[in-house]
Amino acid sequence: MALISLENTITISFSVKDRHASADWFKTMLGFDTIYHADEAGWSELQTNTTGVTIGLGEHTKPAPGNCVPVFGIADLDAARQKLEQAKVKFDGETDVVEGMVKTATFYDPDGNAMMLAQDLTGGA
Repeated sequence: MALISLENTITISFSVKDRHASADWFKTMLGFDTIYHADEAGWSELQTNTTGVTIGLGEHTKPAPGNCVPVFGIADLDAARQKLEQAKVKFDGETDVVEGMVKTATFYDPDGNAMMLAQDLTGGA
């Protein structure tokens, strides 16, 4: 049995220079539709052809090439983080909150691979 219970969603997050250009590329090359652009948060999200799987584009002036972080949806991030920390899972700093949008926390597997938990704060999902 798993320590925490994830939702049936995953966002594959990429670090990019221009979210709008990248969204156009994903549309043209792979047929993914833009769900939204949150310009104030530097974030865009695209729907893939797989149910429950989206692509997230985080805008950075110097994105890390090859950087891809799976983001797992979770109903109660604080409770899940507490359980993982008790099991000695390493987190990268504090939980980030964009009020009315999302709460996120980055953590690492034993080999140092980054992953993220995300709790939807929009009230829509």
